[in-house]
Amino acid sequence: MAAARSGGLDLVSQMARLRVASFWERLVVPAFVYFFAQLYPFRWINRPSGRTAAAAGGCVLLRAEAAERAGVPECIRQAVIDDVSLARAVRRYSGSGGGRIWLGLADRVDSVRPYPGLAPLWRMVSRSAYAQLRHNPLLLAGTIAGLAVVYLAPPVAVVAGAVAGNGVLLAVGAAAWAVMAGTYVPMLRYYRQSPALAPLLPFTALLYVLMTVDSAVQHYRGRGAAWKGRTYARPEATP
Repeated sequence: MAAARSGGLDLVSQMARLRVASFWERLVVPAFVYFFAQLYPFRWINRPSGRTAAAAGGCVLLRAEAAERAGVPECIRQAVIDDVSLARAVRRYSGSGGGRIWLGLADRVDSVRPYPGLAPLWRMVSRSAYAQLRHNPLLLAGTIAGLAVVYLAPPVAVVAGAVAGNGVLLAVGAAAWAVMAGTYVPMLRYYRQSPALAPLLPFTALLYVLMTVDSAVQHYRGRGAAWKGRTYARPEATP
């Protein structure tokens, strides 16, 4: 409340710290927030004149006037990713310069929802991954290619260099892998996890590639996105 008032903000959101108790939670959950922050850089979101918009549903404070101008809840009634859709609606609502939003990581907002195995984590990601890409095959292909080049190519280069005896390829792959792991360490620290998990990021990225592909497959099978007992229609089927 103090941040909203002092900053003249219409929407303040904090990303709750998700539970990381099981093996799969420690492997997948920090990367979920890590990749989210790459899609929606917090600094871009928090710029008063920025165009990037996102929020985290775990903790949202929304000014009533902004909600009315944005047309809430009608504007997000069929949205699978309702928190991001809410931030976009507030950002572009009619008014001088649009709505001002802020998003950051929470220190005292914790999620207690358990994800004890890989299956529930898989559903958490796949339910919205293709929707996040606007159901666009070109964006899907670009995302998969980007993940492969940035996160999968370095360990492949290390293995290929070691097998072929190519020192240059091995060194370049190892350096890229080290840089990648280094960028992941701050998120692991935020989740109070060991930095030793950082080198496993390529494996986690591979899981996210498969989850994203599965999300697209489910979409084209006409199953839509399912979450908390509700199945969302495909966009073209929504009135």
